[in-house]
Amino acid sequence: MEQLIEILKQPWPWYVAGPLIGLTVPLLLLLGNKSFGISSSLRHICAACVPARIPFFTYNWRKETWNLVFVAGILIGGFIAATFFANPEAVTVAASTQEDLKALGITNFTQLLPEEIFTWDNLFTRKGLVFFVLGGLLIGFSTRYAGGCTSGHSIMGLSNLQWPSLIATIAFMAGGFTMTHLLLPYLMAWVQ
Repeated sequence: MEQLIEILKQPWPWYVAGPLIGLTVPLLLLLGNKSFGISSSLRHICAACVPARIPFFTYNWRKETWNLVFVAGILIGGFIAATFFANPEAVTVAASTQEDLKALGITNFTQLLPEEIFTWDNLFTRKGLVFFVLGGLLIGFSTRYAGGCTSGHSIMGLSNLQWPSLIATIAFMAGGFTMTHLLLPYLMAWVQ
């Protein structure tokens, strides 16, 4: 049992984790013709909790309860993994990436999220306004505008050969590259 726990504490290689994630698509389709995606769960929560008669939230959200249970399972699983199966080693970041990030003022490479940006102390600063508030609004708006998130389009949509998902995935990648290589240096300089 101790060996199993040690295996679970280590990062899984892409050729194990990728197929496991990919297998959720046919499993969900076989178990009930369900589509994989996370962003729609926020709509289901709002439809269940918001008493106003807003047309966007007026639908039978109870049919999508499985999605809410799925997201709850992700949250619980993430908590269990972080609490009991956390990798004791520092996050591995390539040397060239470390040099690029150091030029932007990011020097702590021990955690998944850089502390120079993502701390509670930054929440009510210009940095927090840009990365938490503005970034969150852009992600939320873009997800709704694209008709789904990266998991819905890039995992579910592409596996179903949906043309809009291919376009959305290309746009996600282009946006990520643009942000990382063109906008992030200016944003980091501005929020300092």
